[in-house]
Amino acid sequence: MTDRDTGPTADTPSPDRTAGPAGADPAGEAPRPGPPVLDRRGLLRSGLATGAVTALGLAAAAPAGAAGATPDRTISLTGHLPTGAPDFVLLPFDVPAGVREIAVSYGYDRPTVPAGTPGNSCDIGLFDERGTELGGRGFRGWSGGFRTEFSVARDQATPGYLPGPIDPGRWHIVLGPYQVAPQGLDYRVQVTLRFGAPGPEFTPSYPPERARGRGRAWYRGDSHLHTVHSDGRRLPAEVAAGARAAGLDFIVSTDHNTTSSHGVWGPLAGPDLLIVLGEEVTTRNGHWLALGLRPGQFVDWRYRARDEAFPRFARQVRRQGGLVVPAHPYCPYVACQWKFGYADADAVEVWNGPWTYDDESALDTWDAQLSVALREGRPWLPAVGNSDAHSAPQVIGSPHTVVRAEDLSRDAILDGLRAGRSWLAESASVQLDFTATGQGRQAGIGEQLTVPADAPVDVRIAVSGVPGGTVRFLTDEGQLHQESLPADGTGTVVWRTTASLAAYVRAEVRHTRADGTPGRGNAMGPDLPWGPMAALTNPIVLRSPTRSEDR
Repeated sequence: MTDRDTGPTADTPSPDRTAGPAGADPAGEAPRPGPPVLDRRGLLRSGLATGAVTALGLAAAAPAGAAGATPDRTISLTGHLPTGAPDFVLLPFDVPAGVREIAVSYGYDRPTVPAGTPGNSCDIGLFDERGTELGGRGFRGWSGGFRTEFSVARDQATPGYLPGPIDPGRWHIVLGPYQVAPQGLDYRVQVTLRFGAPGPEFTPSYPPERARGRGRAWYRGDSHLHTVHSDGRRLPAEVAAGARAAGLDFIVSTDHNTTSSHGVWGPLAGPDLLIVLGEEVTTRNGHWLALGLRPGQFVDWRYRARDEAFPRFARQVRRQGGLVVPAHPYCPYVACQWKFGYADADAVEVWNGPWTYDDESALDTWDAQLSVALREGRPWLPAVGNSDAHSAPQVIGSPHTVVRAEDLSRDAILDGLRAGRSWLAESASVQLDFTATGQGRQAGIGEQLTVPADAPVDVRIAVSGVPGGTVRFLTDEGQLHQESLPADGTGTVVWRTTASLAAYVRAEVRHTRADGTPGRGNAMGPDLPWGPMAALTNPIVLRSPTRSEDR
């Protein structure tokens, strides 16, 4: 299921435990234990007044003697959350010395609610003794509402959680009451401490930052994918195999709110497939992709737009050379709509999974922003497309982004995406070449063509793989040309304009509508004017020089 298809589900059984990497401090500092620091809105609270905690303070465990090992100890954390509860509720528990593994299970009531009223839905995660401060070092994992149980140890952890030392101190369960029924939400959490000698230290295997490329070329990649490390049902190995089957050159790992998969991708990369590390940062006011994270680098998600924390974490990603990409900005589900604005974005995901009306809305918003950016002399925001595939039958690489890069490497791919030298395709069977030529000069996707204002500019697109498709040329005035492709899906369309008439030109290739007609871009009616998208490009900017520049 994708995060666009449903809200959190807490009834899904947990997969077998697998190893995963320990997270790294974004600042690169050595871990220092300390008390939790609450954020300024007080959302990161240590429980509510109605909660009850048993066995909170535990004495240090005595070493196992001749009589046998120290028995397991169970801590019960229960309470009631009313409607209007904080976004994130912290439940503290003490870990004594000698603990080998922490195992957690949880549940909550699901009372009947009136039609149209959200029922209870509650996420869960874990912070260790290093604290719970926003963006701090204490993060040990998150499974949202996808699992009812998990465990962490030095050598292994449930997917979504980070293996590492089980050091003594005050740890915290974090609950995320995603939706709360009018009756409130009664939760119950059991924490089991298992004693014994720690296992061996987990050694992560991160993927290399370069694959065998073709030099400067067009590379196909899907930058929004999920595995069992968040709410996907595919193993990382299955995702890598699916990417190869889809003809992709690169993928980005973007599990929700965790970096636990980073250290397992190494053996799955290869000369034919670049695997870039990332995270889908799932906030209460929209989701965004942190693309190109350094190994183990965690990005916090515990804020809303009004908290003014997003720019801080956008800077954190950029300091690593990564990209900030709002995802599916018009997704209709709770907490999915994008509310942070685009001033801190490097690109925007306008196409997410099968083409639907919310993609049309994202595309229209992005197109409107192009004219504003060019008029104000600001960099324009590139468009990207990704599958957001979680499990079968969702198709990895449908859609994906085709980026022109200097090489098949992390930095080169991110540079190409950042510059907008890219176009979006529903599959590898779609081929496209898009240029603008005037005054003996030529520019391609994401580039600028500077010509006299009234000089003719020939815009040309060559397409294959879209039988009976419709080519559209769009400028800051809207659609100015439309032409159908032959039945075999291969054709070339040429249209003439000038820099005085068009600040930019971009192209779309659409499938026919359900009734077999191509649709019309300059018509209104009760139905959508177009069929599903097959491909779309970032713009070619047309510019006429000023008189001083002419001299």
